Amino acid sequence: MQVSVDQQFRGARSSAETIKRAFEFADLSEYSFKERLLIRVADLSFYLLINLIGRTTRFEVIGQENFEKAESNGGLPIYTFWHDRIFHMTYFWKRRRIVVMTSRSFDGEYIARFIQRFGYGAVRGSSTRGGVGAIVEMARLMRAGCPTAFTIDGPKGPPYVAKMGAVLLAKKSGHPILPIILALRRYWRAPSWDSFQVPKPFTKARVYIAPPIYVPHDADENLLALKRDELQQALDDMCRLGQEWSAAR
Repeated sequence: MQVSVDQQFRGARSSAETIKRAFEFADLSEYSFKERLLIRVADLSFYLLINLIGRTTRFEVIGQENFEKAESNGGLPIYTFWHDRIFHMTYFWKRRRIVVMTSRSFDGEYIARFIQRFGYGAVRGSSTRGGVGAIVEMARLMRAGCPTAFTIDGPKGPPYVAKMGAVLLAKKSGHPILPIILALRRYWRAPSWDSFQVPKPFTKARVYIAPPIYVPHDADENLLALKRDELQQALDDMCRLGQEWSAAR
């Protein structure tokens, strides 16, 4: 009996440490003084800008029933959306203790910090650096009760091409993938690889939520590829609807 209690204690302590690590700012000692300064400036600038413009935006949700289905029976959504929609996605889904994978890089660090200010957790990793370890860490956080999210074509593209991260996590965790698109009526585009969308103040925004996608725990490579294609199709379909809505002035 004593062994069982000890194991439970160690498991609880491990979960608490994993959660703490995700929701606290990371140590910046590996960066130069100039990089640390730039990270902090970018972090605060994005936080203030997102918060300010987000407060002026009128949001409409299409597919609320799909969100409720994903959360039914104790489900935790694995949110998936395109990298160029980070700005208002961050504002709309704030304060839900969602854990997001960010890259192990200068850009990933300031992104991690400003999303943490909105109540998100951050796990360092990407499709190219530390990805497998980050998936394992996200699975641990889901077992501790945290939903998760992926910018599914990040961190460097190609844009609008879904990668496998969310599918692998759905298989490992047993929780559903929730494809989401956010469309804006008025916005600027940044000169970045993804043509990052920056909403204009007082714009309208529409959030599209597709039916959840479930991945069996015993899915083989062929089924995983099919589920990735299903996710891609859902995002493409909603993106088309969003573009039609945005163009209807």
